[in-house]
Amino acid sequence: MKSLRHAVALLLPALFALGAAFAAIVFSVARRVVVPSRGGPNTAIVSIDTGAQTIELERTLDTELPGRYGLFTTGTYGYVKLGAVLSADARTVRRKLLTQIEPGARVDRAAGFSGWYYTTPAELLLPWESVLIGSPSGPCPAWFFPGPSTTWVVQVHGRGTTRAECLRAVPVMHAAGMPTLVVSYRNDGEAPRSRAGAYALGAAEWRDVDAAIAYALRHGAERIVLMGWSMGGAVALQTAVNSAYRDRIVGLILESPVVDWRTVLRFQAREAGLRAPLPDLAMKALSRPLTARLSGAEEAIPFDSLDMVARAEELTAPVLILHSVDDGYVPADASQALLEARPDLVTMPTFRGARHTKLWNHDEKSWSGAISEWLAARGLSASA
Repeated sequence: MKSLRHAVALLLPALFALGAAFAAIVFSVARRVVVPSRGGPNTAIVSIDTGAQTIELERTLDTELPGRYGLFTTGTYGYVKLGAVLSADARTVRRKLLTQIEPGARVDRAAGFSGWYYTTPAELLLPWESVLIGSPSGPCPAWFFPGPSTTWVVQVHGRGTTRAECLRAVPVMHAAGMPTLVVSYRNDGEAPRSRAGAYALGAAEWRDVDAAIAYALRHGAERIVLMGWSMGGAVALQTAVNSAYRDRIVGLILESPVVDWRTVLRFQAREAGLRAPLPDLAMKALSRPLTARLSGAEEAIPFDSLDMVARAEELTAPVLILHSVDDGYVPADASQALLEARPDLVTMPTFRGARHTKLWNHDEKSWSGAISEWLAARGLSASA
């Protein structure tokens, strides 16, 4: 009996320590979901030929993609624009430089391959102005691109990015005569920070987008088309079902959207080598007030409310989904499920080959054409 008590005395602290360590891992995984972070280097610069104006990059699933892209760098140049793939082998990809790099310029090896392409509104060579939108979180900066139509587009960027992500869509909206408001929202690094500074995955951010709709309606808009990129798709969908102005929302354009967070987080966990039940435990932690705060969230994340496949019947405006089957980060499964749940509202042309939020880069003509045709078919563009 004495030896049993001794064994139990030794075992209990070990079990407690093991349980505490596992809980710490769960909270760490949950924290990654809600705490904002900027993407770091995801490739490496192997060499630059300033004479031929070409750049050689480490080969990845992104850097080998055809089309136009950007590269975040450090050194003389902060952002470099990239053109076509000129050659590739098993390790590297050589691409055309669209940003002139002068001989002797310092460009560090670590780099971030990006689909943004445009980083400032001035690069579009279109009229624009900076505005501030008063929202529940405080004044949120936005870019406004004017147009003759009374149907405005409100664009919402994704997780870990800023408004610049949305600039690729401004020219096609401008060609349709539609004013465009490119907005920020709480905790994105440009808009005000909340107390915890964490994402709510759309459950809170939609209120800032709703304020942008109110701004648009006060400044001449009569109808609104929401466009959301990645997590911005989740924000746009939440706005569409929760907004006090939902009767003014006449369309949604969703680019590589998050339609159901549980589908996305389970996929990303598998890709990262995290085994069950860790992803589900992390989501459970985020869905309960106390453990959500321990995970860095401000409030519990309502994953049921964020599942727009389950809430598909609540949608009333037509939806265009632009989502590559080869996305690689936010799988198209939930987008396809939303199409199947609401074929009366959802249009989803097939895109292949493009990676996450890089459909414009991969095939600008098809991407822009899909938007233009969808707007015209529903009488939403000024030329319709």
